[in-house]
Amino acid sequence: MPRFIISFDDGDMTFPMEELQAVADASHATVREAQAAGVWIFGGGLGSPDEATLVRADGTATDGARNKAYLGGFSIVDVPSRQAALAWAEKFAVSCRCAQEVREILPDREA
Repeated sequence: MPRFIISFDDGDMTFPMEELQAVADASHATVREAQAAGVWIFGGGLGSPDEATLVRADGTATDGARNKAYLGGFSIVDVPSRQAALAWAEKFAVSCRCAQEVREILPDREA
């Protein structure tokens, strides 16, 4: 089955901080639902872009992310179709209260 990454941009979760626990509870419920359905592979939130390190092809490293948009979190699901991935993205969008991007993870025969 194809695998998809469902992700959201850091900063898109714009609800009031006092609602954070409710959002966390809702998103964890969606994860448990995906686990029960057998489609959950892996996921989580990401640390601050301020704490990122960029490692270049020449081996040099610099502190701080280089992009203007940062990935805030993601879920990887193994589903039968893009339509199924979109359905899960909708559930995550509702529970996380922010838009979700869906992209297929292309298989690598060498991995």
